[in-house]
Amino acid sequence: MRHRKQRNDTGPAAASQRQLRVGELIRHAVSDMLTRGEVHDPVLEGHLVTVPEVRMTADLRLATIYVMPLGGKDENEVIEALNRNKRFLRGEIAHRVNLKFAPEIRFRTDERFDEAERIEKLLRTPAVRRDLKGDE
Repeated sequence: MRHRKQRNDTGPAAASQRQLRVGELIRHAVSDMLTRGEVHDPVLEGHLVTVPEVRMTADLRLATIYVMPLGGKDENEVIEALNRNKRFLRGEIAHRVNLKFAPEIRFRTDERFDEAERIEKLLRTPAVRRDLKGDE
């Protein structure tokens, strides 16, 4: 008798536990390197950079690392500096995270803070306030 494997995800974009775990290991490794100043670049040495998320592809071959400089200043310069040091970072990730293959890495600016601010502004508009008062 065959049993169907039940899927417990929210669709094709849901990450597996393995993707989440590897992404978190890579996030910790990159954060640690940036915090300790192991990446020798004048732009990175002058900025505090947070790494809120790393997303992995299903085959674990590509890691998209989302970063945000503290205060959101010089985002493009920080991304360029990280891209200049991509080879070093990938090698360090390979040493720190036990994987069969070191994933390719790419850096993106984390835009969650901008999106949250946009939603806050929308919620404070007179039209939304009027609609919320009507529900009470």
